[in-house]
Amino acid sequence: MANYTLTASSPLAGLQQEYQGVTLAEVTNKALVSISVPLGGETALQTAVTATYGVTLPVTGKSSKTSVDNALFAGMSRDQCWLFFETDNIRPVNIITEKLGASGYYTDQSDSWVMLSLAGEKSRDVLERICPINLDPDVFLIGDVARTSMEHMGSIILRESEHNYLLCSARSSANSFVHAIELSIKNVI
Repeated sequence: MANYTLTASSPLAGLQQEYQGVTLAEVTNKALVSISVPLGGETALQTAVTATYGVTLPVTGKSSKTSVDNALFAGMSRDQCWLFFETDNIRPVNIITEKLGASGYYTDQSDSWVMLSLAGEKSRDVLERICPINLDPDVFLIGDVARTSMEHMGSIILRESEHNYLLCSARSSANSFVHAIELSIKNVI
């Protein structure tokens, strides 16, 4: 019998690109766990999140950031949020279950999505060419999150700071997603 060793790899092999002040980089140090609220369990989940992370669960379209595991809860829809947090553990659901117990339903989404950081003063200009939502800084505030599409690919956009966005798209279309962003960067710069 053959002896095989499996090695984890990121969708874009740790992509890091710099374009005249705009940085595009694959985020590889974060896990992504979907948290769903059990029927009638809103209070129990909120209590567990507040006790463990010191934040409240965000409403849809908003996020809550905490220093615990450098975690961020993103309100994705009614009774569901995503939890981004730093870890190198290959079983992030086990970590969340230890912290929050059975107060929610948890699903590891880490391998299903590619995560990218787009940063720089022209990052909004880059996104406005391919993203149909209003990214005006007075409308799409720091900490806001939205499901949208970019170049016909389903995506998630989170405004992390003034000029920094976290972008997510399906792992299966990671190369096409990066190509669309890179092309937009080249058209803006």
